[in-house]
Amino acid sequence: MTKTINNLSNPEIITFGCRLNTYESEVMKNHAKSQGLERAIIINTCAVTSEAERQARQAIRKAKRENPDAYLIVTGCSAQINPSQYASMPEVDRILGNAEKMKEESFAPTLQDKIHVTDIMSIRETAAHMISGFENRARAFIEIQNGCNHRCTFCTIPFGRGNNRSVPIGEIVNQIKLLVTEGCQEIVFTGVDITDYGKDLPATPTLGSMTRRILNLVPDLKRLRLSSIDPSEVDDDLFALMVDEPRLMPHFHISAQAGDNMILKRMKRRHLREDIIQFCKKIREHRPDVVFGADLIAGFPTETDEMFQNSLALVQECNITYLHVFPYSIRAGTPAARMPQVNKTIIKERAKQLRLLGEQQLHLFLKSRIGQTETLLIESSKRGRTNHFAPVELLRKTEESVTLGIGSLIDTEIVGIEGENLIAYI
Repeated sequence: MTKTINNLSNPEIITFGCRLNTYESEVMKNHAKSQGLERAIIINTCAVTSEAERQARQAIRKAKRENPDAYLIVTGCSAQINPSQYASMPEVDRILGNAEKMKEESFAPTLQDKIHVTDIMSIRETAAHMISGFENRARAFIEIQNGCNHRCTFCTIPFGRGNNRSVPIGEIVNQIKLLVTEGCQEIVFTGVDITDYGKDLPATPTLGSMTRRILNLVPDLKRLRLSSIDPSEVDDDLFALMVDEPRLMPHFHISAQAGDNMILKRMKRRHLREDIIQFCKKIREHRPDVVFGADLIAGFPTETDEMFQNSLALVQECNITYLHVFPYSIRAGTPAARMPQVNKTIIKERAKQLRLLGEQQLHLFLKSRIGQTETLLIESSKRGRTNHFAPVELLRKTEESVTLGIGSLIDTEIVGIEGENLIAYI
């Protein structure tokens, strides 16, 4: 995302990519303030696609053009993987790797040299960072895990994030207790591969056992969400929580990537399409109100029309509501980059078809909520979200309607749809 920055009395951060980046941007903001860094713009980059990197470079040029005397720091996965491409940009003053960006001393105004990037594969632990909240206090993202031990053939993220590293349970408990004390009602567990949680910790706790302990130890936490999960790594304890725990929101985002078995094998994924179908079916049997989201890549190398149709069919067979569609993007140095490529025009058309199907699926779901009473987490005076993460536009019955505090929970009836939003009166 890009934004116009007019006031640089405090460091400004432009964040691209995942929810983990959102969490880390909050940490960096605190570090920069503590170090007294003034007139600074920090660009937290993503390396998932070439388009994400293009947008980051565009944001850098725009930020410098609009704020010529600003001090520009570039960090994130793209900066970690390829610092030289940013070092060659005259707009950039400092480049921080993904390990360096989490250290307060990296934001000292007196720090010398332009590039500060170490070998991410040498990092073995996660650093503890306590944050008291986010700008929008409705929900908070916290890091429970970083890095990835898997090597999907299309992905460079392990080279930006390193290998799997889990945050000890005690640190997670302390962070959530602080956030809840500050009024946060909803927590989102974030990471690169959160279903791989705990394999590097003593006693090797699973994501399920850790989540159960969190819910037991922090009874005042009202709502908990999981970011993207791998269906092949969902342990029995986590599955039990998914179907029985009301505080674990009934909205699960699956790292599916494709719906064709040959493509999944060529991606070096750890599941087949049947695994995704069975996963969704089993949860729905116990929790009929659940909704699913999924990441899907359009036009992976060697993908035929028939293979693509299998991805379309998967969305409908699993009744997936939220689609996050990525047109395949060549990542230099990955095995997929050496495979026979699909024509870019075909990739674009397939991504369009997936997005259109996603719009249809979302509309069907939103339509099904009309007349239902939903519990909303209030994000602003005009907006809230349901347990299923559906956005709700709030309309006032009268001018005397009560003002709702950000982060409050209310029950209200859904009366209609406008675009991709539900409508409710308060």
